[in-house]
Amino acid sequence: MQTARQRERGGLSVGHTAEVLDRLGLFVDDRTPSVDRWLARKLDGLAPKIRHTTEGWARTLLNGGPRAQPRALSTARGYLHEVRPALVEWSDRYDHLREVARKDVLDIRDAATGKQRENRIVALRSLFRHAKKTGQIFKNPTARIPIPRHVGPVLRPLDQADVDEAVTAAARPHARLILALAAIHAARPGMIRALQLDDVDLGNRLITIADRIRPLDDLTYQTLVGWLDYRRTRWPNTANPHLLITQKTAVGRGPAGKLWATEATRNLSANLERLRVDRQLEEALTHGPDPLHLALVFGIDEKTAIRYAASARVLLDGAAEQPSQ
Repeated sequence: MQTARQRERGGLSVGHTAEVLDRLGLFVDDRTPSVDRWLARKLDGLAPKIRHTTEGWARTLLNGGPRAQPRALSTARGYLHEVRPALVEWSDRYDHLREVARKDVLDIRDAATGKQRENRIVALRSLFRHAKKTGQIFKNPTARIPIPRHVGPVLRPLDQADVDEAVTAAARPHARLILALAAIHAARPGMIRALQLDDVDLGNRLITIADRIRPLDDLTYQTLVGWLDYRRTRWPNTANPHLLITQKTAVGRGPAGKLWATEATRNLSANLERLRVDRQLEEALTHGPDPLHLALVFGIDEKTAIRYAASARVLLDGAAEQPSQ
């Protein structure tokens, strides 16, 4: 349904209009980027020199730097959210981060509980490491401060009945492919939506997910072929380079929406996120609780791999203690 503003423009969406003007070289976007507005709000109230160091750190998180890969926007937001209360407090007493002492960091850490204590120290370590690396402080006050690890619950495998329910719910071609990518390749919904046609190599039975080349098993291969046949028949003239498209995105070049990608299993016990977790846990149970193996297979970070391995070790030890029938 068109909005009143769209009807005033003859039905043209702002996005499509901007895309056409950009291709013609006529579009100039003079708006202040939303990330700059957000950063200005978060830095407001800090002492000038503390603000300067913090802004440099935040922009390095967002854009990367020498020997530093850019982090996700959600990570940068989370880090700055964790350190802001400390920076506001320190700005009342100090002019520069080099004045912050180890006791100041410990006081900030101990004011939080649970998972937040860990998050706060991790974020402060990142900030002070950046400050020391760029020569803005002489001594890192977060060095050798232990991180109180939050121990999460033991991960448990899905019941087969829940998996069967998800398979039944994924009745359409796109839903079957999304289910296979999550349940077999442990792909997140965002990774699945970002997949391009060029990421698929049917001849060599390979698929590239988040820059990692993976072999195509028989089930995923057949599901993928079925989807591509449907896609070719349904939208033969689309120029969208994404593997998964909808009626709306077939006329553009953007990815499918989040809700569309998750709708088939959204309210089920075996939703896409739970299926992804279950696949990684299954790998740890099948091939042994080895964090390095999990990190290599799925491209997950060290902490996540250790958590899966720890859960698998608990489950395997429990199974070994059960008396044989």
